[in-house]
Amino acid sequence: MENKWFLSMILDEFRSGKINLEKTHKLLEKLDIQCSYVHVKSIFKDNDRLKQGKITIEEFRSIYRIITHREEIVEIFNTYSGNRKLLFENNLVQFLIQEQYILDMNKTIAFEIIKKYEPIEEVKKAHQMSFEGFIRYMGSSECLIFKPDCGRVYQDMSHPLNDYFISSSHNTYLISDQLLGPSDLWGYVSALVKGCRCLEIDCWDGSQNEPIVYHGYTLTSKLLFKTVIQAIHKYAFLTSDYPVVLSLENHCSPSQQEVMADTLQSVFGDTLLSDILDDFPDKLPSPEALKYKILVKNKKIGTLKETHDRKGSNKHGQVEECEEIYQVDETEGSEALAGSENNPGRGTEIITAGLPLFTKRKVKVAMALSDLVIYTKAEKFRSFQHSRQYQQFNESSSIGETEARKLLKLRAHEFVLHTMRFITRIYPKATRTDSSNFNPQEFWNIGCQMVALNFQTPGLPMDLQNGKFLDNGGSGYILKPQFLRDNKTEFNPNKPPKQSDPVTLTIRLISGTQLPPSSHSSSNKADTLVVLELFGVPNDQTKQQTRVIKRNAFSPRWNETFTFIIQVPELALMRFVVESQNLIAGNEFLGQYTLPVLSMNKGYRRVPLYSKMGESLEPASLFVYV
Repeated sequence: MENKWFLSMILDEFRSGKINLEKTHKLLEKLDIQCSYVHVKSIFKDNDRLKQGKITIEEFRSIYRIITHREEIVEIFNTYSGNRKLLFENNLVQFLIQEQYILDMNKTIAFEIIKKYEPIEEVKKAHQMSFEGFIRYMGSSECLIFKPDCGRVYQDMSHPLNDYFISSSHNTYLISDQLLGPSDLWGYVSALVKGCRCLEIDCWDGSQNEPIVYHGYTLTSKLLFKTVIQAIHKYAFLTSDYPVVLSLENHCSPSQQEVMADTLQSVFGDTLLSDILDDFPDKLPSPEALKYKILVKNKKIGTLKETHDRKGSNKHGQVEECEEIYQVDETEGSEALAGSENNPGRGTEIITAGLPLFTKRKVKVAMALSDLVIYTKAEKFRSFQHSRQYQQFNESSSIGETEARKLLKLRAHEFVLHTMRFITRIYPKATRTDSSNFNPQEFWNIGCQMVALNFQTPGLPMDLQNGKFLDNGGSGYILKPQFLRDNKTEFNPNKPPKQSDPVTLTIRLISGTQLPPSSHSSSNKADTLVVLELFGVPNDQTKQQTRVIKRNAFSPRWNETFTFIIQVPELALMRFVVESQNLIAGNEFLGQYTLPVLSMNKGYRRVPLYSKMGESLEPASLFVYV
């Protein structure tokens, strides 16, 4: 039967004789078999017996078998098929319950799967599944390792903003390094498309009273503030409906601050949040209440009530001076040196001897811009004690990574209590002129909501960022675990939890299929191995790896089992990295996939792979049993 079906699908192509490589690739795709050109080319060469660049129908069949009949999947099929030829509906139900942990499975759902994936009509009509159907099902999105439920917004979105991790970017306008690289609207567009919800805009006075965006005191190119705002307006809610925070690092004079305020209002219109939502007296509103809203993060004069009372009045030319305290800490970069989130003022005096040094200065703020700041007022962080006494619910602070790391080492529990109440943004230190990133995990572990990374720089930190925010529908908001929201919490990431309920995760890494070959190989070869890395609280950090399979990127088989005992699964991420062993130059990265441990599907699962730049490497994948 399979034979008859197969021939009926391909005969036409061979009516005029043999077919070439291009046609072979197209024909495989017509048969719903995903395959990468580089592997097809190599297998074609091996099967083209006369070496004329053309193959017969028999040679095509042999290529098809090599690509589809993977031993490890044949074994699973044969275990559940009585006659090793077909799966009956109840065989499929049994497989889906026992192996795939789909507990609410019944014949009706099983038949839906058969209808969707079984290519042979007679088999489908008989409510059965051939190996052809089974291989298509196992390669489908239904068998991915990432739980489909986590691919939509499923968390409670009605908590206050400070209860969420928020996808955040640093120097969003840059697309390479921090000193000479170009500023580009693409920085904003690509971050928003990736679900980023907090963008940074460095604003400076430009000519003709038009504010500009660039990395101050450097040679990076300049953008008009207006065009940045227009681009954000166009792309803000494409990927997610939830609020976008514009973190202004504002170095503009009052007159250009007024131009900024006008631009924000005219471009965003009603989307811009410019007044309090009446029913939230002393806590932040929720992502749900702020859907489709743009929030401005900047210095602010006076209280929310005063802002509300001024609504509708003419603020043109109204400028207030406010005293700003800021820390002199050379390691923390432009935000500390250039006056945190506002323009450098006059009159600097040193207040404290000893480190850290704080200095005071006067800063001029245009009332028109100040009044657009509602729930995200920028305040300099001084100490946890100072925040407990004076910080208001609508004030948030940015802390450089070096200072944050010191606090994390010395006073982790206090840090957790701080982030429970106030939105805290962590940003990279200034010495990262190459736009490199720190590991965001250490700051998520203490509940920091906005861990701002250079989205333009690929590598491990961005893999973790992309993996974490896959969850909750890629909406850019993830509800923090209960122990990071509860004001009686005793959680300290540096100590093992008192009443821990550890999770045991077992992963059998079975095989790989159509992995990217090594760049040092002219054909489809690589000495492949897989590293399984667990990220989470320090106690859970660990990595294990497979043995090396020599000269095989097409279908390496490892069949190795790894066990992880995870104390705090709510914060844990698993990263699968495929490498090609290179003893001299160090291993070569071939692809990776990162996801939250609690978003993992159990059973036989496919792990899709992504390139260093974050692009899909389909059909390259790993085959695992979780």
